[in-house]
Amino acid sequence: MTRTDIRFAIPSNGRLEKDALAFMDACGLPVKRRNPRQYTATIRGLPGVTALWQRQNDIVRGIRQGSLDFAIVGLDALSERCPQSNPELCENIVVLHDELGISQCELHLAVPSQWHDVDSLANLKQKAKELNPLRIATKFPNLTEQFMLDKGIQPFETVKADGTLEIAPAIDFADIIVDLVSTGTTLKANSLKQINDGMMLHSQGVLVASKQALKERPDVLATARILLEYFAAYLRAKDSYTVTANVRGDSPEAVSRMMLDKAHIRGLQGPTISKVVPHDPTQEADNQWYAINIIVRRDALSDAIRELREIGGSGVIVTEVRYIFEEEPIRYQAMLEAINA
Repeated sequence: MTRTDIRFAIPSNGRLEKDALAFMDACGLPVKRRNPRQYTATIRGLPGVTALWQRQNDIVRGIRQGSLDFAIVGLDALSERCPQSNPELCENIVVLHDELGISQCELHLAVPSQWHDVDSLANLKQKAKELNPLRIATKFPNLTEQFMLDKGIQPFETVKADGTLEIAPAIDFADIIVDLVSTGTTLKANSLKQINDGMMLHSQGVLVASKQALKERPDVLATARILLEYFAAYLRAKDSYTVTANVRGDSPEAVSRMMLDKAHIRGLQGPTISKVVPHDPTQEADNQWYAINIIVRRDALSDAIRELREIGGSGVIVTEVRYIFEEEPIRYQAMLEAINA
């Protein structure tokens, strides 16, 4: 490695660019550039790291060749350009985090809606024999070919398409398509339908890094740890609340037992409980007030409040959680194992 800078690539267009920038901002690592025409920027919280914009093809190539150190890229783009049939091609790419939860979509087979007799891969297998070959328009030839071979659907041929795929069957450019699907609305508008077992890949944004850079440069390894710390802390806290309340009880242990009997107020590892000291110590009674503090998921909030009331909770306060840091990021240890394997 001859470079001394650290480079973090952002997809240069489309939904993933917007989602990646919003995600970095939510993680407390906002990407700041002086104007939207600029293709480099700084990342607050990561001094010495330069963010730059590139197309996903170039991102995968850059990580593979070592001209980039980190990147957020779609799993679909990564999987297409790192085919299972040639694992050595991408041996320098390490996936640091594969569940960022952004730009989620599915790579799916879609057939003409008028193919009423085709609603499964078993039907499509028969259709391929009739058409001899089945023509498939796609921007993902490697994933498509591997999927078709794995499912035993032959004969087929992939047709390279750079533009809009949905029109291909209507103009007889291809028989079916393989494309990314989010809602399916565009398919329906173009008289196409998904078949039941035709999903090839569930894709989302992933964080990748150069294995060579991680092994040879301590500053890159340190940056990886910061990224994983903040990504994991944000994702763990996402849609979570801190709930505090006052509860009467004989002791902290007695209050804890009441809470642990409930499904939604048990806390991550158990409730945090502390004694409430009254303004007038002479008013202390055997049955004291205790302040409890727990983390609750958004979808369990109403149940948690109900359960707190059931054990006599009052003065319930709910606040959003920004980060939940673990003792050690699990994915950081997994990364160390991967680069030293």
